[in-house]
Amino acid sequence: MPRVERKAARRKRHMRLRNRVVGTPERPRLNVYRSLNHIYAQVIDDTAGRTLAAASTLDPELKDRLEHTANQEAAKAVGELVGKRALENGVKQVTFDRGGNQYAGRIKALAEGAREAGLDF
Repeated sequence: MPRVERKAARRKRHMRLRNRVVGTPERPRLNVYRSLNHIYAQVIDDTAGRTLAAASTLDPELKDRLEHTANQEAAKAVGELVGKRALENGVKQVTFDRGGNQYAGRIKALAEGAREAGLDF
């Protein structure tokens, strides 16, 4: 599948998911974005339009201790960090927005890291 079609298909899946997955103040949305070199995660309250917690492989806390930023180990570390930051802000339950990506590999590792940190979804 050509690259343009692949990107369009992922965006289409993401928009379809976003019709159902909405972050509320009681249960915000854990959004994941995956690029070729990095992975990003945000805990978002959609009703207020606020980001409650965020982490990525570009974070100074992680950047120095990670050898590579585009593998499952890095994704798990980002999940643990965003989970820790969300708990500090009083968020215990979230809904998971995988961003149109398959729940496998780096996306799954990030989710497992967030669960290990104490987030419930």
